[in-house]
Amino acid sequence: MEPLDKKSEMDGSKREHVGDHLLILHNDEINTFDHVIHSLREICMHEKEQAEQCAMITHLRGQCEIKKGILSQLEELQKQLRSKSLNVTID
Repeated sequence: MEPLDKKSEMDGSKREHVGDHLLILHNDEINTFDHVIHSLREICMHEKEQAEQCAMITHLRGQCEIKKGILSQLEELQKQLRSKSLNVTID
């Protein structure tokens, strides 16, 4: 028997468990590190070091998982981050 999270991934069923969704920040050539760090601290409540690390990972790898949670909460964060001109998606 497959674990529930693996089974839902395999059969394409809707994710319903807390923490099953990821908010992902994507790199762009527009926003400064300071703007990204400030936005992550203000909206996602990241500590300074965490926001700096997310900004650096995004710059180096092209994207970074910045928050894990339920879809409705991540959609609100996504909306707020997009209002700051950040490129974020939910997976």
